[in-house]
Amino acid sequence: MACAASLLCAIAACQKNDASAGQVAGKMDDAAQQAGQKLDQAASYVGQQVDTAKQNLESASAPAISVDPSALASSAQANLQGAASAASAELGKAASLTGAGLQNAGRKLQQWSDSTAGASSASAASSDSNSNDAQK
Repeated sequence: MACAASLLCAIAACQKNDASAGQVAGKMDDAAQQAGQKLDQAASYVGQQVDTAKQNLESASAPAISVDPSALASSAQANLQGAASAASAELGKAASLTGAGLQNAGRKLQQWSDSTAGASSASAASSDSNSNDAQK
């Protein structure tokens, strides 16, 4: 409202009329009244829109939500079976990898055992021939 009043004062001052201070004050009062009326109209319009929206919300029915327990249970069971199947497959892979690792470790242990036994018997044979030589 202050901007509107300032604008009206500037317009009134720019005019080449020799208006008295009373006339200018009257025009400013008229402008302020018109601005107030416009604000009242705007507030009334907003109030009407809010009331309409409230009525629409109150009269609107909430959507019905229905839950079918058997469908929910069936879906849960299917999900659990899928998870169990995936877990079983992963356990099978882990068991297979573990078995292969154990076979490899067993093979290497057997090779080490064979080489140790061979070296031990060669060492014993060499030791026997040295003692026979010493007796001669």
